[in-house]
Amino acid sequence: MNRPLLIALKSAVWLACLWPLGWLLWGAATNNLGPDPTATITFATGLATLRLLTLSLAITPVRRLLPRLGWLIKFRRLLGLFAFFYATLHLGTYVALYAGFDLNAMAADIAKRRFITIGLTAWLLLLPLAATSTSWSIRKLGGKRWNRLHRLVYLAAVCGVIHYWWQVKPGVLTPLTITVILGVLFAARPIQAWNQRRRFRAATA
Repeated sequence: MNRPLLIALKSAVWLACLWPLGWLLWGAATNNLGPDPTATITFATGLATLRLLTLSLAITPVRRLLPRLGWLIKFRRLLGLFAFFYATLHLGTYVALYAGFDLNAMAADIAKRRFITIGLTAWLLLLPLAATSTSWSIRKLGGKRWNRLHRLVYLAAVCGVIHYWWQVKPGVLTPLTITVILGVLFAARPIQAWNQRRRFRAATA
């Protein structure tokens, strides 16, 4: 891919990733976040986190399925970091607007409300991934150790989806779509690995 096109695509991805934040800022400035602005911010930041995390996880299976799209790997780190950014905003909304920075209230919520516990777990799993998403970190850790560490993203995604399910009311199925998509992505990896080994054995037989 030529450089001007890559720059244009990166600019488009940046704008797309910033769209949820821009929408929230515009809504706040125009007093148009609905009857419960805190709930609106919480939902928007949480959904943005899961969507961006899902897109970042989709890149490897798509590249294996369509090798011509190998250039997508250039966007995986960006999507992952934006996912952590929105996860942090999501957590910050709870800390500032729901708990009011009250450590005792937060400790009680973590102990009593399982959706908060699993949500915090998801954020803690993403934290070392964001902290090591640099070329320097890859060199220091080594490729194998870095790859093993970044497999935590799968567990973080699972925790994020569980957090979503536990937060909605019983009978509400809004988390179903992203759950199915993540399930397909998780299943695609071992299937693609098996198919690759099968082709290799056939080629060397």
